[in-house]
Amino acid sequence: MFIFILQGVWLYISELAGKDLDVTVTAKFIIYYMPKLVPLVVPLTVLLSSIMVFGNFAENYEFAAMKSTGISLQRAMRSLSIFIVALGIASFFFANNVIPWGEYKFYNLRRNIAKVKPALAIAEGQFNEIGNINIKVEKKSGDKGQYLSNVVIHEKTPNRGGNPKVIVSEKGELKSSPDSNILQLELINGNYYEEIFNKDARKNITKPHVRSYFENYIINVDLEILNSDDMDDNVSSRRYNMLDVNQLNYTIDSLQDKKTEDYETFSKTLYNRSTYDVLNANIDTTRTDSIFKGEHILDLYSTNQKIQILNLAINSTNNTSQIIDSNTRTFQTKDIWLNKHIIVMHDKFVLAFACVILFFVGAPLGALIRKGGLGLPMVVAIVLFLTYHFFGIFAKNSAEKGSFNPIIGSWLSTAVMLPLSIYLTTRATNDKGVFQFDAILVPLKRLFTSKNKLQLSESDTKAYNYYKKYSIEELIAVIKKQDEFDLDKKPKEIALQNLIDRKVPLEGLKSEGLDIPDHLIEARHLLKDYKDYSKTSLVSYSVGVALLVLHFVFKNNKLPDFADSSLTLSIIAFVFFVIYVIIDAFKYSKFYKTINQKGKRINPIILILSLPVYPLKYLILRNKITQDFYLSCLQNIK
Repeated sequence: MFIFILQGVWLYISELAGKDLDVTVTAKFIIYYMPKLVPLVVPLTVLLSSIMVFGNFAENYEFAAMKSTGISLQRAMRSLSIFIVALGIASFFFANNVIPWGEYKFYNLRRNIAKVKPALAIAEGQFNEIGNINIKVEKKSGDKGQYLSNVVIHEKTPNRGGNPKVIVSEKGELKSSPDSNILQLELINGNYYEEIFNKDARKNITKPHVRSYFENYIINVDLEILNSDDMDDNVSSRRYNMLDVNQLNYTIDSLQDKKTEDYETFSKTLYNRSTYDVLNANIDTTRTDSIFKGEHILDLYSTNQKIQILNLAINSTNNTSQIIDSNTRTFQTKDIWLNKHIIVMHDKFVLAFACVILFFVGAPLGALIRKGGLGLPMVVAIVLFLTYHFFGIFAKNSAEKGSFNPIIGSWLSTAVMLPLSIYLTTRATNDKGVFQFDAILVPLKRLFTSKNKLQLSESDTKAYNYYKKYSIEELIAVIKKQDEFDLDKKPKEIALQNLIDRKVPLEGLKSEGLDIPDHLIEARHLLKDYKDYSKTSLVSYSVGVALLVLHFVFKNNKLPDFADSSLTLSIIAFVFFVIYVIIDAFKYSKFYKTINQKGKRINPIILILSLPVYPLKYLILRNKITQDFYLSCLQNIK
């Protein structure tokens, strides 16, 4: 909490510095700021403390002692679970009552502090606002800093923007008395500039102004107005973060009703502008001579009338477009305001559930990592909390802008932690490690590893390496002898594997005397064609995806020409991708038909559904078809 408070003070230091605030006001500032930190501090505290406590238990083998006496992990967590549930309920009431009060007080205190500008708090080298003037001095001197040099003053003018009055002087002096509410600023040797504003805009183009020189110029500032702000004055009370659940429900209903009403009003406005109701008012449909049967209705009018009608239509369309654009921005602002109310209301409930869920993340995790103290538990807790917190921030920011439902934005971070809490609790209950990657990595390794090689034992591997020294003729002799004498099939497999790895053409093996069916030679050609076409498909897919990503990058950076070009090229790449996918699917089916495995043809529906994940399909089928060809070779080559 202390760290977060320091961060808050540092965040608002510019509002506190130079205001001559007493200790009471500063203490109120910190006290009012503290409640808004609870949604950050409480979940982090629950997570860290649960990891530390249960990690310390596991490190000192206290869990082992508990289990030896028949106390399970759930039973050990039971009392703390009840406490955490009570803490979650208390957190909800705190978020529903105390946090809105703190936000209300904090906002109004900041507003009041912003008005307090002590007269003597004039910093060198920057503009300082005092009453209706902004003053900048290059240097201050004197025992009280009352002597000023190189003074620049911008004097505010009611109902005028900018700096119409500017005073520049070489020297200045601040004069005031303790019992007076008037601050007197005496300027010496300077110039006074004032812009002249004419109602005729053409005369303002030349920037007319008045300039006068002075030796002494006195400005009086009433300090009573500046220092009369009551720090306990509360005005603003209707912001979304200052409301409880009941008030938020009422406000959300009101905003939704107002939103519906605004949409209806806007639709009626557009409908009335279309003049659809009076479109046929001046046409007598009962008279046949009033019905126009020409090609274009504008032919009824003269050229000047046509121009007037078209200009009227263009202006009406442009005006309608401007109205739509303006109202779209207004509706977006109102939607953001409504979404903020919904998010804040659900955040009150999320805080309660977050305490419980993060406890069931931290407690079993501490029991599994078996480490207490402030070392590893602190690191793990911070990483998990940052994950939880960043998910919440990104989700809420997106939900505020309407990217998805604001309710999902509020609950997403907690929903992400829920499966993790269930998983860790289950693992800790069953005395298993945090993660066991073998169950995931081994199947994936088997899936993506090329299977065209034999799974050899240590002795067979030595034989395979020994056969590498053999010539092609000697390897062919090994295969023939196995078929002649019905020896162990393993030497034949090893010899054939050597021949395939050397990429010896099947035609060459057939000419050397091996019995190789013609359909196997054809299958070898189909396999090569399939690999070539599938590789081309993969390249086309990759190029299309890359160009599509570039399209969105260029579009976000407001480069429409590059974005359109990237999109066009991406479409072309995807067209080639689809063509080559169809070709390699045809080759795939024909390959299996050739090796008498007709049941392994590609289903057209599966082919279409697998297009988005083609790289994964490419890896799987490429290994599978190679393995099937090798097995077919073992069965048919003699």
